[in-house]
Amino acid sequence: MKRTGRSALLTATVALSLVPGPVAAAAPLSSGQAAKVARAAAPFCYGEPSTPAADINDLKGRFSSSNWMPTLQEMYKRRWPSGEKLAIAQANDKYWTQFVNTKSFDGFAESMMVAIHEETHMWDLDPSRTKWNEYTASWINASQQATNVPLQGGFPRKEILPLITDKLSDSMDGIYLRDSQQGAYLLQGVLAELNAGLTGLPAVTVVQEFIKGVGASNARDIAATNLRYLLLYLRVAKDKHPDYWAKIKNEPKLRELVLTQFLRTAYWLEKSAPYTGKIGSPDADKITATNYAPANIAIVEEFTGATVRRDTDKHCTT
Repeated sequence: MKRTGRSALLTATVALSLVPGPVAAAAPLSSGQAAKVARAAAPFCYGEPSTPAADINDLKGRFSSSNWMPTLQEMYKRRWPSGEKLAIAQANDKYWTQFVNTKSFDGFAESMMVAIHEETHMWDLDPSRTKWNEYTASWINASQQATNVPLQGGFPRKEILPLITDKLSDSMDGIYLRDSQQGAYLLQGVLAELNAGLTGLPAVTVVQEFIKGVGASNARDIAATNLRYLLLYLRVAKDKHPDYWAKIKNEPKLRELVLTQFLRTAYWLEKSAPYTGKIGSPDADKITATNYAPANIAIVEEFTGATVRRDTDKHCTT
């Protein structure tokens, strides 16, 4: 499929060609106790450590094509520990070099949106953690990784297209929804793309001062759009697939993951907002506004059993 335009090209770079993996045994739940969400109980706010002002100029000064992995780990150790932990977990993955720009430090920092996005896919969809369309995993942060999350199958994500009545996410809609292969993916694809977008965004937010090109210019759009897809998927599930809706609504791990990702999206969109134009277009905030439309808020609250905040603390429940 021919794609044109800066946004389309960037989105195409991180579009996941999902394929069913081999059968794997379910892994035990590995999730930080402090990060667990108690739906319909005490208020919960998503957050994770980051220090975007930490000095890394020494790393820039000695950066080379031969030390990019130690540099990556140390850079995130200082600024975003979740990125360091993911880099350590995936250090031996042979595909890193397809995504990392080692020609200059600035190019290296900019390439982290794609590199961290894709390595999140590699971790999440490893067959030791995920069985295609049955259960999935999500690397959330350094202390929280959701595993063995039941999916119960689903329906093609292209079914959400009639609910998208604007052009705000059109370039991504063409890839993820209108494409014959991508559009056929079920809930597995929706959750995988959202989770990868929610690591790609902080990966560049915390190094934004080094980004000079366009390689990360739709990081905020990707996060906002993939949350849009999840909310609309839940709405279609309830309205068009009541049996499936009943199944997934009865899965506590899935409900917890949906709430975490909703609040996590708000958290990182807020953190990255000052850098709109560098790591996101104004459309990201317009898409976010639609994500807080009454029908979308109603579905996330019905599904999770939590009441989410609409004020300046959108990363919290009430």
